[in-house]
Amino acid sequence: MTVSLHTAGPRVITLWDFSWYTRTGPGEPFEDLDRAFAEARERGYDTIRICAMPFLLFRSGLDTAALGLGPLGGAFGQRTRWYDVRHTTTIDARAHLLELFRAADRHDVGVVASSWEYQQSPSFAATPDWYEALHAVDPEVRAEVLADAHADLVDLLEAEHLGHRLLLTELHNEVQIGYLTDGLGVGRGDDAVRALTPRLERGIARFRARHPDRPVTVNYAGVPVGALSALPADLDALVVHPYVYGVLQELVDTFGLRGPVDEFDEERARELLRPGAPGLAAWTVPPGQEWRTRATIMALPELYVHDWCDPRAWDRWLYDRWGAHRLAMFQRLTLWLEVAADVAAARGIPLVLGEGYVGYTPLHGRFEEDPVGAEICRHALREARRLGAWGAVVCSNAAPQHPMWSDVALQQECAAILTGADRPAPAI
Repeated sequence: MTVSLHTAGPRVITLWDFSWYTRTGPGEPFEDLDRAFAEARERGYDTIRICAMPFLLFRSGLDTAALGLGPLGGAFGQRTRWYDVRHTTTIDARAHLLELFRAADRHDVGVVASSWEYQQSPSFAATPDWYEALHAVDPEVRAEVLADAHADLVDLLEAEHLGHRLLLTELHNEVQIGYLTDGLGVGRGDDAVRALTPRLERGIARFRARHPDRPVTVNYAGVPVGALSALPADLDALVVHPYVYGVLQELVDTFGLRGPVDEFDEERARELLRPGAPGLAAWTVPPGQEWRTRATIMALPELYVHDWCDPRAWDRWLYDRWGAHRLAMFQRLTLWLEVAADVAAARGIPLVLGEGYVGYTPLHGRFEEDPVGAEICRHALREARRLGAWGAVVCSNAAPQHPMWSDVALQQECAAILTGADRPAPAI
């Protein structure tokens, strides 16, 4: 079947990432998929964006009929956003994927299928087999293997009469941040964006050769404004993640959260931590599970501080310095979106905001949904509407696996801003 992105919109996206299959245990947010979809519709969403685990299902060679999933081990990661998996579970991965699409069909929800597999999905598996299979693939052809896996997924969906639910395929999430860059000898910035393009173009061509009637793209962390001319020539959508950071970046830099472990100033970080927090060296995965910290791209100092911070101290630190960053953060968001929209228009493709808008905060931090962060979300949705984006998230944290899901009114308000439903009907 032919799928076009040049249809009525915009789509209101909720980011279910890999959580829809890692968080299915008792009392967890995806224990009941129908309930999760019903709650999404109540909040104004009509699209989910997921890790479809394509490599695992179609190119790993692993038996996924009884896929074991669970926490990283002990209390490690239990206060860190996206990592707080509470229960060990076993799923038939392919059957679970099909059930997700069937539930999406029942609730009239579209799906953007991506992959987080070269970032962190395998870290939640019971064994390192998935991680090892991914890294056994030559980095030069990883995008092509992912393309074949996604094409296999389309074949399966069409055979099951569910292909109409798949709106867009992304070969991978945040391609310049993760193990897709292995072997390029570059960092995570614009140089990585440029260096990856030949690999990504081969992947896109591979997918398109099998499914020329299906929109395909990749997506980028941030908005790579210094390398937008170097993006693959044949994208069907420009998908970016406008996390503006600002005051949050000051916190990350001040405490060295994303640097090497030996450069982390643990004593200085104590002002953010709860009383009785262990030292970084004592906070790690259980013995024998070290592979999990290699299967995720998250820096250990950041995970440690997220696990052990006092969320009130974290938020207070940001609020104390917010004034110095306020104007610049709003300006950056507007500028990034205007530049991205202009590039998308020049290419004749839609703009999608797949994640955003402040940045990565601890699980129980409330900076994103309290007055400051909520206004940044509103601003992003107003700008997305003004610029004609095909779709946008309300906020990356507006999903069932995050506390922000409970703020129904804010999500409904932001969804209405994006779709224009907040505006009074014109007089007749």
